[in-house]
Amino acid sequence: MNHLWAPWRIGYIRSAVKSGRIDKKGNCFFCKYVKERKDTANLVVSRGKTAFVVMNKFPYNMGHLMVAPKIHQGKLERLSDSELLELIKTTRDMRNLLSKVVKPHGFNIGINLGRVAGAGVVGHLHIHIVPRWNGDTNFMPITGATKVMPQMLGTLYKELVNALK
Repeated sequence: MNHLWAPWRIGYIRSAVKSGRIDKKGNCFFCKYVKERKDTANLVVSRGKTAFVVMNKFPYNMGHLMVAPKIHQGKLERLSDSELLELIKTTRDMRNLLSKVVKPHGFNIGINLGRVAGAGVVGHLHIHIVPRWNGDTNFMPITGATKVMPQMLGTLYKELVNALK
């Protein structure tokens, strides 16, 4: 049997124990990132008036971004029209940025509302933008339960931030 070591995954495994990605103080990581202003460390790509963008530290695919409102809200109907508009415009702009920087063949874009729908952070809604390439699904996830990422998150973060300038 061959082994593929992926030591960066232990952070996700350990954090998965926490219900809904909420820490012991009751704070979600989205809210923490909004307050901290440690954009490079937290992989925050962009900040707007009411929404911001963060790279997923445990991505489904390279370039996996999440667009979230700055306020802690888990329901679309509780966002104002201006918050919803910025959320969707930011999603569009980040899809365009990813097209330019990582050049995928397509995208999965979606929102998981509620734990049963797959929401990892139930109380803070967010939109996933996942770049896809022809042939990006191969035997590794199927037979080895392993996803191979071809680029380090920090390197791609720098490329995305530089492309925004």
